[in-house]
Amino acid sequence: MIKFSGKLGLQQRVLPSYRVPFFDLLAEQCEGGMSVFAGRPRPVEMIASGQTHIAKYKEAKNIHLFSGAFYLCYQQGFINWLEETNPDALIVEANPRYLSTPSAVKWMRARGRKVIGWGLGNPSPFRRGAGVRSRFINQFDAMLTYSQRGAEQYAALGFPREKIFVAHNSVSPAPTFNVERPTLNVKPTILFVGRLQARKRVDYLLRACAEIESRPRLIIIGDGPERAALESLAKNVYPSAEFIGSKHGAELNPYFEQADLFVLPGTGGLAVQEAMSYGLPAIVAKGDGTQDDLVREGNGWQINPEDYGALVSTMQNALSDIARLRKMGQESFRIVSEEINIQKMADVFVQALNT
Repeated sequence: MIKFSGKLGLQQRVLPSYRVPFFDLLAEQCEGGMSVFAGRPRPVEMIASGQTHIAKYKEAKNIHLFSGAFYLCYQQGFINWLEETNPDALIVEANPRYLSTPSAVKWMRARGRKVIGWGLGNPSPFRRGAGVRSRFINQFDAMLTYSQRGAEQYAALGFPREKIFVAHNSVSPAPTFNVERPTLNVKPTILFVGRLQARKRVDYLLRACAEIESRPRLIIIGDGPERAALESLAKNVYPSAEFIGSKHGAELNPYFEQADLFVLPGTGGLAVQEAMSYGLPAIVAKGDGTQDDLVREGNGWQINPEDYGALVSTMQNALSDIARLRKMGQESFRIVSEEINIQKMADVFVQALNT
């Protein structure tokens, strides 16, 4: 475990509960300690906020302005927090919509200290506004991003490639176990875990299962605004679908162990890495790039979002060869054991700080 010898400050707009293990792990690698500055989400976002145990947490007052494409956020108390904690280095979300970031960068610069940006990338580098985004990210000493695609997008905006660090998005530690599955199940089992929102396209998943000749067992874990509508749809198109409701932590274990294939037909979804730690291959929709390095040809399939036909054909292909699925599941397990987990992610953060 590599260390950062100084004190780290880390800013987030919000502190979601799934990030707490990573932040506490990163705090353990900062010899001078670590403090997190983050506010509360908007009620409409329905994000479960967390509380760190090792990293110190200071709640910001988020002032949300406008919505949609015009959304902005100002975090009151940012400079006061910097004065109280006096960090040797600062990591901030690289989002130009956060209005308090430039003053924080200026505060750190006046004291000769480094500031690192952390973001998804820039999916539209050649559209209107690219100049503004380029000036924004070039104020940082280094950039942390979730994927190789994000790294290339920042490089396209003119940020020095050697100062871009890829810390693969991770919410789980490396697995310490391996699930042994039978060579052949009587009926293959498909698992979905996530919030039941329209963009997750669980409706596609229900309809796709109805088109598969083997009529797989479908387990849907999660809750959300679309649950009632999806349960109603299931009665008509796939009555055997099992809606389990919301489960967390160890409650998920038996469902991962029973499954043969993990499917996320829509955008988003953090559960894929956990599914891989149970030796599951995955079908995921292409999104912001965070899944690019996680789901590969050797352990799964990436499909275009909103492409129902691709979902059906890919699921049929996946379930046509159970022996192949088992091998792909073994590769999933290897990836999260050796390459992509919260320890590897923390090590890249510390590497960026030490460079």
